[in-house]
Amino acid sequence: MAIKQKGVTTTLLLFLVLAVAVAVEAQLQDDEPATAAVSHAGTKRRAKAATADAPTHLHFYFHDTVSGKSPTAVRVVSPPASSPSPMFGMVNVMDDPLTDGPEQGSSAVIGRAQGLYMGSDQARLGFLQAMNLVFTAGDYNGSTLALLGRNCPLDAVRELPVVGGTGAFRFARGYALLRTHWLDFATGDATVEYDVYVMH
Repeated sequence: MAIKQKGVTTTLLLFLVLAVAVAVEAQLQDDEPATAAVSHAGTKRRAKAATADAPTHLHFYFHDTVSGKSPTAVRVVSPPASSPSPMFGMVNVMDDPLTDGPEQGSSAVIGRAQGLYMGSDQARLGFLQAMNLVFTAGDYNGSTLALLGRNCPLDAVRELPVVGGTGAFRFARGYALLRTHWLDFATGDATVEYDVYVMH
């Protein structure tokens, strides 16, 4: 009886081992396509990451008009009489056109710069500038970039950080280099060249 029971136990054990082996093999076969898909997706992600190392370069012109009957930037707060400099404490709100060329009348409008700039430097002309670049044409139509930083308009080159974005520019980071293309000292109207480098 003990010998017969030992044979049944051995047979049952072999059957269980065989059943587990078959189940494991079936599971591995089921997992192979999924593993390949994950591996393939991982390859795509790595390939995209390799090409995404280079920032997108955007080049355009910003037109800030504070004079005339149709200004694109308006003063909402004037500096107090006690201000240590003529611009310190001033706040302007803007909805400035962005164009693909320096001439506002003959260049295509590609978007708007919407936000504000305020006099924030007591010693020299310096602004805190906070704005959204709202793209209305081209590859990035409907997307925005958010910029926030210091802008000293009389410097040859200024740098503003890109702190975010929407649409094609979700999770954006980068910087913008600003160069004054034209400035009317009598009115304050200006055209500024922008080179924006953005990772997204």
